[in-house]
Amino acid sequence: MAKTKPFKDLVQARVKADRKFAEALLREGIDAMLSGDVETGKTILRDYIKATVGFEKLGEATGAPAKSLIRMFGPRGNPQAKNLFSVIGYLQKRAGVELHVA
Repeated sequence: MAKTKPFKDLVQARVKADRKFAEALLREGIDAMLSGDVETGKTILRDYIKATVGFEKLGEATGAPAKSLIRMFGPRGNPQAKNLFSVIGYLQKRAGVELHVA
């Protein structure tokens, strides 16, 4: 029987190996949130964060405790706009992308 990897492991490996895929994942997460699908957006951004910067470093960069960020992007998390925009701003800067709402 063939061994399979969990989907999240595959996504994380792809993000690390393919910058365009990583950028598309970041865009998709933010787009989902802006279109009202907050749960999907949080899930995508959580996977992106895990595969790129990690919650510890993100916490250091934004001034928010890592555990708070993990909860914020978890299934029951309810991010405040201030924290969410701080995270999104940092992720964009780190990825070298600048997203705009049209």
